[in-house]
Amino acid sequence: MTQNLKNLDLTVELDKKMYKKKLKVLQYEMLNAQQFLLKNKIGLILVFEGMDAAGKGGAIKRLIERVDPRGYVVHPISAPQAHELRYNYLQRFWRKLPQHGQIAIFDRSWYGRVLVERIEGFATKDEWSRAYEEINNFEKILTAGDYIIIKFWLHVSDEEQLKRFKEREQNPYKSWKLTAEDWRNRDKTPQYIEAANAMFEKTDKKDAPWILVAGDDKKYARVQVLQETIAHIEREAQKRGLHLTNVLDNTQLEDADSSSLEIVNEKKERTKKLNN
Repeated sequence: MTQNLKNLDLTVELDKKMYKKKLKVLQYEMLNAQQFLLKNKIGLILVFEGMDAAGKGGAIKRLIERVDPRGYVVHPISAPQAHELRYNYLQRFWRKLPQHGQIAIFDRSWYGRVLVERIEGFATKDEWSRAYEEINNFEKILTAGDYIIIKFWLHVSDEEQLKRFKEREQNPYKSWKLTAEDWRNRDKTPQYIEAANAMFEKTDKKDAPWILVAGDDKKYARVQVLQETIAHIEREAQKRGLHLTNVLDNTQLEDADSSSLEIVNEKKERTKKLNN
């Protein structure tokens, strides 16, 4: 079934107590996954797209909070520089790919060709129309080799986005996040949603899936990103005849309460089902 933003339930929430419990366990699982990727020389590429103020930065922060800082790099992607315009638009992303065993996180990505460049007229219709196939081929080359790709779209309602914009305006520690361009983009929300849905339809592939994440509740979104990342790494490990060993066990969580242990046990059950 083709993914569509109109089917995304933005009302889902996660209470603060459960958020802290899940986050603790999932961050250790992410650390374990990082070490697994390093040992097996598999590169991980994570793409983050979505509406402005949807929580991409916060999700990325929690994703990497407990992993080895030597093993990842975050690429904040903005408009191409003048010298980059001399090349094919994918060239600057080829240069940023991680080594095998490393993690690269793209905060915005090559999908700008079919999003902002399409909407703002920076790419012609012919250019952005053929970009879907170009991007699919680009990702297929990577996933056919020693790379895993996961693509996240974080989405928020108009009301929640406006609330966050106003909060950023008034917070001196966050005001740098809000630009005049963000306000202009709000007026083009329907166009971005239309472009995003077309993007999902044409580039959501089994080996490089799009994961749509409801972002109105930041806690839910952060946990969802971690869960989906770990689950996809597990699936890709099994395809390669490998097993993602869980470094967590009950003895390591002896100080945690029963809810935390339930989360670990749920993961073990998921792993068993995948093996059967």
